[in-house]
Amino acid sequence: MPAVVRLSVCATLLAVATVLASSPTAWADIVPGGEGTGSETQVDGGKGEQSVSATAGAVVFERSRNGSGPSVGPVAAATNWTPPACYYAPKYTPEQLKKVKEPIWEAGSTGYQWDAEQRDKYVNGHPYKDFNEEKAGKGYWWDSYVTPGREGDPGALDCEEDAFWVDTGDDPPADIPQAITPEMLAQLAYAEIRVPTTEVELRPQEATKVNLPTWAWLDATDFKPVSVKASVPLLGVEATTTAEPVSVKIDPGTADAQTYPASGVCEAVNGSIGEPYEKGKADQTPPCGVKYLRSSGDGAYQLKATVTWKIHWTGTGVAEEQQLPDGNFGGEQDVVVQEIQAINR
Repeated sequence: MPAVVRLSVCATLLAVATVLASSPTAWADIVPGGEGTGSETQVDGGKGEQSVSATAGAVVFERSRNGSGPSVGPVAAATNWTPPACYYAPKYTPEQLKKVKEPIWEAGSTGYQWDAEQRDKYVNGHPYKDFNEEKAGKGYWWDSYVTPGREGDPGALDCEEDAFWVDTGDDPPADIPQAITPEMLAQLAYAEIRVPTTEVELRPQEATKVNLPTWAWLDATDFKPVSVKASVPLLGVEATTTAEPVSVKIDPGTADAQTYPASGVCEAVNGSIGEPYEKGKADQTPPCGVKYLRSSGDGAYQLKATVTWKIHWTGTGVAEEQQLPDGNFGGEQDVVVQEIQAINR
């Protein structure tokens, strides 16, 4: 981790947010805010959408290139993997930690023995003295944060260490694996990625008939790379996580169907998944599509289309693009399949 830049204290998170919105070069002025509560200030990026957010832990998400609108959702890792549910990052100045700890001890709600141990640790010099007030401006108290939306996750309990001090320019203790790094920022940004709901175009729409191929493709204007940048300006580290659509898997919703290709997986080619139908191609084999072998009767088949997104990231101190687990996001749509009507003469 690069050297920590010595920073001035901002009065409130609102002031921090104003700085963020007006001048990206001023991000280095962010410090842990308030009482380290993890409260969030949303900033309008000038587009009528939430594009930047600053948390009390000084982790900033820049979302201007993320998916937006009412029909977007989070990608789910294709493997048994999730971004971290908790992490450690700078949280308090000496004065702030004192304001957090002393009211708890005075209330006595945590018990005499625990209070005495805490006082010994942070006040009496074993190992810290007077909350490290003599080091004010020369470092920060790091403490745990729970990733938003993961409060009930068992993994949120993994960060059990008490607040610890890190001098400016020093790395956090090596025995704390959840300490924030560019890779961890990339994983946190993964959780913020939003992609469009998957609904494939089907043609010829007016003639979804038994034993006739139906062409399927995705609107290229909707399915394009999206990205989120996460940073800790206080530490001068950042990571940008990008998701790119690479394929769509077609599940016809019935065993009485044939997919094109046979695997049902349509790969992205030249930035497009599938090929738009053109008049006169009704009898041709589509590069991506489905042929239903039986009518849907009075109902409809639930066709499911699941897009696979390739996830990668770059960040501070990372020379080459790094991979994260692929993500999936899908949607269902009704497909009414009719018998071909024969005319008797």
